[in-house]
Parts: sequence; structure tokens; C-alpha cells
Amino acid sequence: MSTAYLNGTFLPLDRAQVSVMDRGFLFGDGVYEVIPVYNGKLFRLIHHLKRLQNSLDGVRIGNPLTDNEWTEILTELVVNNAGEDQAVYLQVTRGVAAKRDHAFPIDTRPTVFAMSMPAAAVRTSTSEAGVKAITLPDIRWQQCDIKAITLLPNVLLRQQAIDAATAEAILVKNGYATEGAASNLFMVSNGVLVTPPSGPDLLPGITRDLVLELAAANGIPFREAGIPEQELAQAAEIWLTSSTREISPVTHLDNRIVGDGQPGPLWRRMIQLYQDYKEALRRGEAS
Repeated sequence: MSTAYLNGTFLPLDRAQVSVMDRGFLFGDGVYEVIPVYNGKLFRLIHHLKRLQNSLDGVRIGNPLTDNEWTEILTELVVNNAGEDQAVYLQVTRGVAAKRDHAFPIDTRPTVFAMSMPAAAVRTSTSEAGVKAITLPDIRWQQCDIKAITLLPNVLLRQQAIDAATAEAILVKNGYATEGAASNLFMVSNGVLVTPPSGPDLLPGITRDLVLELAAANGIPFREAGIPEQELAQAAEIWLTSSTREISPVTHLDNRIVGDGQPGPLWRRMIQLYQDYKEALRRGEAS
């Protein structure tokens, strides 16, 4: 049985319980992070904790722990769970209130929960073949840069993609592609790697930022700019990135072939750089 962390205590996951009056349960009033673990090492933990802080600030929940305390807890959680490669999920809600009321309660204590599960290996065969995606209108709220646990719009969009026998929904807002329902978006156009700029329309992805760092360090031309829907349809390559999917090439969009229908040459270069970074992390040479 997996070990979880809840409000100061490590315990079996099936024994972790919260009150039905917790505002995360009643309102989705909370934020979360998902952190990959490679060879027992938390992937870009500093960056995840910074994004967690930004999300907490965005919803006006005080951070219940310091970065050092988070690091100690999450490191112990990884040690207490089987597998060198894991996926850590952490969640902070506003806590338990005496009554259900939309207004912020006074003097509530945030609920802190974390668990770790074996990481699903990224399927090389899927990456080599590429994935299919569809475009859908972005029906989410106006602050997508906050990693909130209120994910029902994302769930509905992702399910539409699954119902269409595709891997992901790429979301379109005011004529521009923003990101996937559970991923960030890149395209290659005229040899340049393009991704939408950070802002309230999309989540500041940790993997997204690493891809940009790797591009800058290895002479790959890139820019952060809006992606008009019609330009996405004509892209030479399209990628989706996230902590769990890493970098997935899209070879079919809206039942049309992307490029030549195969993962492109720039994706092949980037995925090798990404895997090299992961191996450096495994050896303790990266963070």
C-alpha cells in the first residue's frame, strides 16, 4: 500500500481522509502540483515549488510550509514509496470551515495532502508514432496560470478528445491556440520553435520552460508568440509537453496530417536533449 502525507502525518493512502467540510471538496478551493521523480530524485523541485507559491498567491492561500519543509516531506514521501521513478501529487486547500459559505472563512488551517505513485513509463512506441489531437474552443476560466484543482472544464475537454479517438484537445481562444487540456503547446514553423507566451491564458509549464532552456543552450531558434489557429494547421511540427507526457509529437490534427505524418527532425533533436537532461538528473548532475 502506498504511503501518503496528510497534515503532518505519513500514513497508508487508504487511511488518508479529509472532512466533507473541506473547501477543496465543497468548492474546489485549492491548488496542486505534479512532480516527476527519476532515480529517486525530484524533477526541478525548485521550479515546482515556485509555481506552487504563485498559485497559492493567486487564490490567496498562505503557504503552510517553507521550501525546506516541502523538500523534506516530499523527499521522505519518495523514500517511503516503491520505485526509483515516481510521480508525486501534492495539494493544498483552504481547509475546513464550520459552514459552507463562498466567502473566505477566518482562521482556517490549510489542508496539505501529498501522495506518490509509480511513474507510468513514457511509451517509446507512441512517441515514435506520434499522437492525434483535435482543436476545441477554450471553455475554461480567465486565470489558467493558476494550477487550481477546479479542473472540470479540462476534464470535459480531454474527454471530448478521447471520444474522438485522439490523445489531447488543443484549446483555441479568440482565434489563437493556447495549450492542451493537460499540456503545453509548441509548433515548428519555418525552422523556428514557437510556443505561446506566459500569461493568464495558459499554465506556466515546468517542462515547457525546460524545453525553452534546452533550445537556448543548444542553438535552436525559438520565440514566444501567439499561435493563430490557421498557422497551427500549417505547422511543420506540433508538440505537446507536460511532466507526465514529457514531449509528445502530434502527427495528426483534426484528422489532417501534420508535416509528413511522422515525428519531425526538430522533435527528434529535442527529445534526445531532454533524455540527456533526465540522465544527468539521475546521476545527480542536474536538478
